[in-house]
Amino acid sequence: MRFDHLFYRSMTRRTALVAAAAWPVAGAAAEPLQRLQVGPARPVATLALAARLARDGALVEVDAGVYVDDVAVWTQNDLTLRAVGGRVRLLSQGASAEGKGIWVVRGERVQVQGFDFEGARVPSRNGAGIRFERGTLHVRDCRFLHNEMGLLTGNDPASTLDVEDSEFAFNQRPDGHNHNLYVGAIGRVSVTGSYLHHARTGHLLKSRAAVSVIAYNRLTDEDGTASYELEFPNGGEAWVVGNLVQQGEQTENEHLVAYGAEGYRWPANALRMAHNTLVDGRGSGGVFLRIAPGHGLVRLQNNLLVGDGALGAPAGADLRRNARAAIADLASAATGDYRLRPGAAAVNQARLEPQDDTAGRLVPSREYRHPCGTAALAGPPRHPGALQGLAAR
Repeated sequence: MRFDHLFYRSMTRRTALVAAAAWPVAGAAAEPLQRLQVGPARPVATLALAARLARDGALVEVDAGVYVDDVAVWTQNDLTLRAVGGRVRLLSQGASAEGKGIWVVRGERVQVQGFDFEGARVPSRNGAGIRFERGTLHVRDCRFLHNEMGLLTGNDPASTLDVEDSEFAFNQRPDGHNHNLYVGAIGRVSVTGSYLHHARTGHLLKSRAAVSVIAYNRLTDEDGTASYELEFPNGGEAWVVGNLVQQGEQTENEHLVAYGAEGYRWPANALRMAHNTLVDGRGSGGVFLRIAPGHGLVRLQNNLLVGDGALGAPAGADLRRNARAAIADLASAATGDYRLRPGAAAVNQARLEPQDDTAGRLVPSREYRHPCGTAALAGPPRHPGALQGLAAR
């Protein structure tokens, strides 16, 4: 599932070309230039060996199972890494690649699917399931659990990252400067259909990218102790559409979404949020947004704000058809069911805006489906927020 078409028109030519490079043209899959099959019973028994043998254009198929301290550096281009026969669990019990994480990736058009990255610890305390340093990387159906950092990128502005249908949780380190997904100052990141939850002091998702597309995800800290649920510390163009974002009672920060808190560094800085369900479960003193002075456009439309928190939007923000709801208006917030009840005042209150330059990209065509993934909407959204289905009566 791709969300890219919703924002290409807003980019500069250079940024759009960088973004487009992350996705291959649709069509029949080409025969790989090299196929490596990895597993304990195969000639290539480890991923570390596969990383040394693989060439550009290789398909690396890894048998399901648990691989302990099998770390690797991938520098090939047009590389596909795929679990076969079930999930592949990569468990670090002290080993790391280059002192950085379980995998280090430096390649163009790298695709990763079906892996679980667990337990990365390194002396720098930035041990990541994947350390993505440069290139283009597409991660699908992966899990990042109990690392110091889930997935951590470098700061190459030509790099792009796509994360799809993946889970990030319980990543922590002793000093608290950890995040489930930490995106550096790269050209573009897209996160869709993913479940980010249970941070420990750090953020669920932090992006310094020039363009951040965060669509159809569940970012819910639940009974965790996260700081921000979603942060764009250096601004950039942020498109936040169709997400469920929740802070719990034990949050260590009263804000859910922060923008520009560490200063704006990109030529274009705009925050656009549409059809998100934002749930403040803090009890009192919560604030949905923290937006630093010096921002560009701030536009919010058809969002559902649940709980007693203050909005926190700056003066001059473009606010359109956002709705309020009480926790009691939801099906069962205590069990994670954030659908509206049929009788809630917000039901049927969404409105489509005139089709100006941005409105078409702020109308969702899909919604998040738990535990990871998305599903197409049957028609235009009728209710504000991320979830169009109502709770049973």
